[in-house]
Amino acid sequence: MGDPKFPIRKYDRPSHPWEGERIKRESNLVFKYGLKNKKELWKVQSFLREIRRQARTLQAKNRTGDKQSSKETQALILKCQRLGLVQETADLNDLLLIGLEDLLSRRLQTVAFKKGMAHTVTQARQFIVHGHVNLGGRRFTVPGYLLRKGEDELVTYSELSPLTSDMHPMRPEPGFVGVLKEARQETEEQGRPGRGGRGGRGGRRPPLRGGRRPTQPPSAGRPSPVAAKGAEPSGADAPADSGSESK
Repeated sequence: MGDPKFPIRKYDRPSHPWEGERIKRESNLVFKYGLKNKKELWKVQSFLREIRRQARTLQAKNRTGDKQSSKETQALILKCQRLGLVQETADLNDLLLIGLEDLLSRRLQTVAFKKGMAHTVTQARQFIVHGHVNLGGRRFTVPGYLLRKGEDELVTYSELSPLTSDMHPMRPEPGFVGVLKEARQETEEQGRPGRGGRGGRGGRRPPLRGGRRPTQPPSAGRPSPVAAKGAEPSGADAPADSGSESK
């Protein structure tokens, strides 16, 4: 027993934090099943890893004829049967074939969405956390609870929840069945216009402050504002010197 201030971690982090394929695969599962973060996914992975480890260990012990290993084998198979992961005629080899999505599909959040209790899997999580979902007449607020075999039919709306009314706007229409969607593949933007300025191609100039339009240069036919104010002209337009005319 550890210190209550420092609870034991129930999951294992990835051995290497920067793996592109693993990160993409985990992000797709988080989006598909509406998980809060990857920690929830790692908890399910650790649980599945423990089942596989026990199955491989018991396979090796059963070869030696150990009586205790046969009892542990039946207990492990019965545990997976109660969760609805394997059939009644399963053996240790079938336990090694259990996938990660098989466990994710047994979560309360996923089952509530598939039963049509929410428009999206994320909304199903919100309903559970806010106390709108019951399991066998008891309120459940844990979206990651793994349902046992036969508990799917016991998932209903809470009696005290306003969602029990068919006229509630947040409740799906009768006959709605939730279907999990695959993650969206992010594509790189192509042909994006530039921002203008240096190096920009085909981009707009940023608007000036206050919404003012840029002043246009004076046309050739109009006099410049400097000449209109009576400024002294210079160059070829300047009149000849009076001293030179007297000469």
